[in-house]
Amino acid sequence: MAKLDELTSFDALALADLVRRKEVKPIELVEAAIERIERLNPTLNAVVTPMYEQARAAAAGKLPDGPFTGVPFLIKDLGAVYAGVPMTMGSSVMRNFVPDHDNELVARLKRAGLIILGKTNTPEFGILPTTEPRLFGPSRNPWDVNRTTGGSSGGSAAAVAARWVPMAHANDGGGSIRIPASCCGLFGLKPTRARNPMGPDFGDIFTGLVADHAVTRSVRDSAALLDATSGPDVGDPYWAPPPLRPFLQEVGADPGKLRIAFTTTAATGVKVHGDCVSAVREAAALCASLGHEVVEASPAVNRELVTRSFMVLWSSGCAWTIDGIGLATGRTLTREQFEPLTWGLYEMGRQQTASAYLLSLAFLQRVARDIARFFLVYDVCLTPTLSEPPVPLGTFDSPPEDPLQGLRRAEAFVPFTPICNATGQPAMSVPLYWNAAGLPVGVHFIGRFGDEATLFRLAAQLESARPWAGRRPPVSA
Repeated sequence: MAKLDELTSFDALALADLVRRKEVKPIELVEAAIERIERLNPTLNAVVTPMYEQARAAAAGKLPDGPFTGVPFLIKDLGAVYAGVPMTMGSSVMRNFVPDHDNELVARLKRAGLIILGKTNTPEFGILPTTEPRLFGPSRNPWDVNRTTGGSSGGSAAAVAARWVPMAHANDGGGSIRIPASCCGLFGLKPTRARNPMGPDFGDIFTGLVADHAVTRSVRDSAALLDATSGPDVGDPYWAPPPLRPFLQEVGADPGKLRIAFTTTAATGVKVHGDCVSAVREAAALCASLGHEVVEASPAVNRELVTRSFMVLWSSGCAWTIDGIGLATGRTLTREQFEPLTWGLYEMGRQQTASAYLLSLAFLQRVARDIARFFLVYDVCLTPTLSEPPVPLGTFDSPPEDPLQGLRRAEAFVPFTPICNATGQPAMSVPLYWNAAGLPVGVHFIGRFGDEATLFRLAAQLESARPWAGRRPPVSA
């Protein structure tokens, strides 16, 4: 058996297999992961709430017999509700909030046999595509500690890229799985709307914009984890179409000859960095070499109206979040308790009317149907994940006199990912390209609604043709 310090190259399924064959003990994996976190977290600031004693107790007890029994795991400090452990959502207002129950997602993660070591850093309420909350300070990218990890699942992405754990929980309301996956050189799949449950606390979040899953180093880990967590929960208002077979069975299955549309142009008109263009063109050429039909095309949508409608929902969601906190706690919340951008977005949301909200929702639902027709012709759409490689920390700062400056800068950074949250379609960032500076640049594949299967088949084919698992950032265990 490999030595413990060599197991950082193993994915989660491989570690679980070692545990199953009794070649390594769960407590050994836990202690090794804790050592890595303690040694490198002062540099990367990815884990904000250690849960080491809970993890050691779980490893020493009887673990469930699941696909990932004994494997260390981290959960994002947003959306993953764990009984008895603070959930700050990156905000000082929530510093003392300790939930009294696990949500269904965490319950399923535990049933899969995962051992949760701690919670990872996130921007305040997950608003920005970077992880630099005032409460905890910035997470740093293992590829360049002066650059963003992306967000809002940036702490999870930094931890996985640095080889502390093989995968970690993430969620995505406008790209927050795919953005940090791109910035940190990981595989990040946002599943179909309502593929994973949000109960018992919510039916959906922001009218279905938000989806939970993970960032991983291997495609098969992502598929196996989705098998373990997906499916409707009691009381769900709706759920995704059930897959024909387990997602893990799609990994390695022949995708057939896919018809793939690609574009390097952002419909918003924002300039796309040459590295991101090169990444897409290389990915398109790779797909063609694998036998797929690759055509330059993209769906025609009114992106200005899409952006405006999305922001109505996004700002309303921020207002709902803050007003909900005030209602639940009985506190009067004030501007000084929040970051300038958060309060600016809150004020924007408070100004929205019910009719504006419903009109925006109706428009985005219409766009979803228009794009669905595009996917009657094409199996997959390929775009850049982001308009730029990982940008320097501080890029999205907002001064008090212009609190929404960071949000406008974020819109330029992420012109490609939010549309999939509006349509509910599955999409993935795949780490196929690194630029001359050694920074990862993800490429973005969008699938039909409910069709993660095609994405997993294609991703596994790409992973085999151009493996990325051997790439290690300068800051890693």
